[in-house]
Amino acid sequence: MKVVGFNGSPKKDGNTAAMIHMVFEPLERAGIETEFVQAGGTAVRGCRACYQCAKNKNGTCVITDDPVNQWIAKMAEADGIIIGSPTYFADVTTEIKALIDRAGFVARKNGHMFKRKVGAGVVAVRRAGSIHALDTINHFFLIGQMIIPGSSYWNLGVGGKPGDVAEDREGVQTMTDLGENMAWLLNHL
Repeated sequence: MKVVGFNGSPKKDGNTAAMIHMVFEPLERAGIETEFVQAGGTAVRGCRACYQCAKNKNGTCVITDDPVNQWIAKMAEADGIIIGSPTYFADVTTEIKALIDRAGFVARKNGHMFKRKVGAGVVAVRRAGSIHALDTINHFFLIGQMIIPGSSYWNLGVGGKPGDVAEDREGVQTMTDLGENMAWLLNHL
């Protein structure tokens, strides 16, 4: 089994990346392979609503000058998907929004490619807006017919500067519990 985690923060070693790795730890202890993908800070395009993915039926987007098709392939190959984002104006980063829009459209128009995969969102926040960002990620999973495991609190960690999230004890526990619940669910599907 494999879980791929997408870091939507342009900070490769920031709080969002740290939280994804916190979720990875119990997954890896359960023998589940993990892969970390740095999406934030990458030049990506949004969906053009051209419907070529519906016409072509090849599991890809016609936009080929960015890494989104590689990311869609990783999502299709994985059993579980983690999408992480810092909170940007009460929502996800533009890179994550582009991934959600394009991967979601391609998946829906190609036989619901992510159906019954396990999906978990994690959101870093300095102060507020994280619930809306998490909601954006969860809506992607739900419309894709994916299964979302719960945790001991909302999947968020509080921190301003890189590394601060490690001091959020409840956030750390939430990520650990999320990883354990995700591993349990993957092993029972």
